Order: sequence, then C-alpha cells, then structure tokens
Amino acid sequence: MYKLLIVDDEPIIRQGIQRFINFKELSITEVYEASNGNEALKQYCEYIPDIVLLDIRMPKLNGLEFAKKIKNMNENVLIAIITGYDYYEYVVTALKIGIDDYILKPVSKNDIQELLSKLVSKLKLRLKKEEVNCLLEGIMQKNPIIRENNYKDKIIKLIDENVSDSSFSLSFLANELNISIGYCSSLFKKIFGISFKEFVICNRLEKAKILLLSSDLKIYEISEKIGFEDPYYFSTSFKKRYGVSPNKFKETIRDRAISNELDFVMEMNSSNMDESNPMNL
Repeated sequence: MYKLLIVDDEPIIRQGIQRFINFKELSITEVYEASNGNEALKQYCEYIPDIVLLDIRMPKLNGLEFAKKIKNMNENVLIAIITGYDYYEYVVTALKIGIDDYILKPVSKNDIQELLSKLVSKLKLRLKKEEVNCLLEGIMQKNPIIRENNYKDKIIKLIDENVSDSSFSLSFLANELNISIGYCSSLFKKIFGISFKEFVICNRLEKAKILLLSSDLKIYEISEKIGFEDPYYFSTSFKKRYGVSPNKFKETIRDRAISNELDFVMEMNSSNMDESNPMNL
C-alpha cells in the first residue's frame, strides 16, 4: 500500500533495514534504495514514495538539499532523517524544510520499526481526513442551503482578516476551508454572484474609500494597507470602478463636505437675521 525509499551511502544500513524490518506489518509494499542524493532524486521522481528514510551526509547531493527538493515537489511526502551528526544547525535546517522526524545513529531494529510505524500512522490519519473532507464536500454539494450557510460567514471573516495581505488567494481560502480550489471557486460564485477576485478587489476598494476620507495616508500607504502591491494598479482599479482617481475622489468629497457646511452656516445666519427683524412679525 505504501512506498518507502531508503537513502544512505552505507550499504550495511540499507541492507539492515531491508532485512530486519517487518514491512508487511506496516503496510509497506514497495521498498527502494539509493546511495547518494542524485540517485535518490531519480528514484523519487520515478516511484513517488510516500516515506523517505534519509541520511544527511551523502556524496553528490546531501540529504538536506535532497529533502528540500522533494518537499518542493510534494509537500505531503514524509521524511525522517537517520544520521550520526547531532548538530544544532542541521536540526534547525531540517525543521525549516519540514522534516517529519529525526533519529541519531547508531539505531536498532526497534528504533527503525517504531519510526516507520509513526510515519505510517501519520499517513493513515491524513488519508482518513481526506476521505472525510471528500464525503463532506459531496454532502455540501447536494445540499446548497447547508453549504452556503456554513461557508458564507467564514469566507467574509477570512477576507476581512487578510485584506492587507497581497498574497491572499483562492488557494489560501480553499485550504483554510478544507475544500478543493475548484469547488471553492464555484461555491464562492454561487454565494456572492461574482468571482473571488472581483469580490476581493471590490472589498479592498471600499475600504480604500474609508481610508481616503478618514486619514491623511498617502496613496501608496493606502495601497499597502488594502493589499495592493502596486500603487499604480490600485489607482487604476479605483478609477475603473468609481470613475475618478483616489486623489480626485478625496478632493471631491471633501470639497462637497466643506460646501455643505458653508451652506448650512449661511442658512443659519440668514435665519437668525430674519428672527431679529421686527418687520417679519
């Protein structure tokens, strides 16, 4: 059911794992070996193993470089390091890459069996979670009212929380909601009547109007606060939606407010003068 790749430049380590570990008990049906990083990369691309047992110090391509490459290809691959080097910098680098476990040589049969057992359990847990998500997604698709009520408030909250994050995307939203990107896109349009991109831009531009009128922030500062990396793109989007540039909008609204205030003052003064004139009695 599961595939394992053993990467170590010591043949005795690879052979010992092959010979003494009870793979059947762990539901591991295919086991591959590599003696260096380059060979391991070829094996990985060919067989796409679920689990990789990996030494750090290897010729041609070291273990951490190899781990980083395959994690970039597939973030779900589980990697455990088996090494004789207990260096702090190695541990830090491994954590940054996303290594799932770490064990020091010398290792026993029981150490490896226990390590693989933990990794297989993690795989099984992930599989169950994916199955549940698929099942829930199917139920939601058959019950649009349940689906929409469940997701609408969550979506609005996530958009508001990430309004200043220019990297906020449909894939991020789908991941937060535990649904596929395709389903998230169609669900979003069903709930809001427009695409995710249109909704986010409109939401950000409405917030820009508030900032333009309630603060003295510069255009580039407002652009950053509402998640636009490029102030020019922000100004272009604003003008396209509202017919005027951000600066013109600010000037127009403030001029109108000042004009209304002056009209009100003049009206009040005129009213006071009429009340003080006896001829009006």
